[in-house]
Amino acid sequence: MDSMLSAHVVSLHAGRNKSVASTPSSQRSTFSQQKCVNQDDLKLSWESERPLSERLKVSRNEFLNVIPSQMLRKYIAYARKYVHPKIGKEAANILQNFYLDLRRKHHTTDSTPITTRQLESLIRLTEARTRLELREESTEGDAKEVVEIMKYSMIDTYSDDFGRLDFKRSQHGSGMSTKSQARRFIAILQRLSETTGNSLFSWQDLRQVVKDGNVQVRDFETFIASLNDQGYLLKKGPKMYQLLSSG
Repeated sequence: MDSMLSAHVVSLHAGRNKSVASTPSSQRSTFSQQKCVNQDDLKLSWESERPLSERLKVSRNEFLNVIPSQMLRKYIAYARKYVHPKIGKEAANILQNFYLDLRRKHHTTDSTPITTRQLESLIRLTEARTRLELREESTEGDAKEVVEIMKYSMIDTYSDDFGRLDFKRSQHGSGMSTKSQARRFIAILQRLSETTGNSLFSWQDLRQVVKDGNVQVRDFETFIASLNDQGYLLKKGPKMYQLLSSG
């Protein structure tokens, strides 16, 4: 079932129609035809084999040619308007396999839920990585970099004292005490919703609930984002959330 569901989600982002605005496409095609194998290409190939964490490091004496902010804004606007990448077959396989592996490690009821929301997040990040280079199809390399980022983000959240990933740890902390705080928070929201007949809560409402209910959280934004990821809250707009479950 997990395999079929994840395949369906990925397929929604892997459409066969890869056409975009004619001018950007023809320009990129022209540039690609002019490429030839040289020392620079070999260097790029070697760089691509290095982990993303290594490639992002800046050496002490390295010169950074910073892009002017105005040009960066234009670049982003151009990418948003003209570039609408699809997930390639190789990229889809990597994302789906990583998601299924996370699901296999999530068996018990007290583990942090791993749902298709995580898969959709992986897909969106991969598409964004592709759009950054004005490409029309996500590659295996794009997906691998996103998986590497996701794994790195999980280290502090899920790793135990020995560095192993432990999915019984909460997404917004560790141990059952943090989880009990989340249950307490959701219970308060449920009572308020039943009293007022309204399941929508603003950012300020949620902060007030934490304060009045003496809910102990380390990072409020991360706490709310975690509840959204786990399906207890649904983001309905800027700083607005809807209660979905009493937990």
